[in-house]
Amino acid sequence: MWLLKAALFFTLFAFALNNQAPVQLHFFFGHSWQAPLVLVLLLVLLVGVLLGVLVMLPPWMAARRRANQRELSRGFDAPVPPQDPTHGS
Repeated sequence: MWLLKAALFFTLFAFALNNQAPVQLHFFFGHSWQAPLVLVLLLVLLVGVLLGVLVMLPPWMAARRRANQRELSRGFDAPVPPQDPTHGS
């Protein structure tokens, strides 16, 4: 497994080294930004991950809330397992 991780790391590292040419991004109202291509790609990936997490956060929270409510509704009626008297408290 570590060999696969090392191969992936070196592949991505070589990709980053081969894509250091500056690119210029043109925004609205005449603003522009110049940065290495690998940095722009990394920032776009980061923004995509953050947007994905933000979109999935409400459904995750709702599912967690439902699971907690189910646990609470059956938690007080559940039998308590007997303890072994040979082991102290």
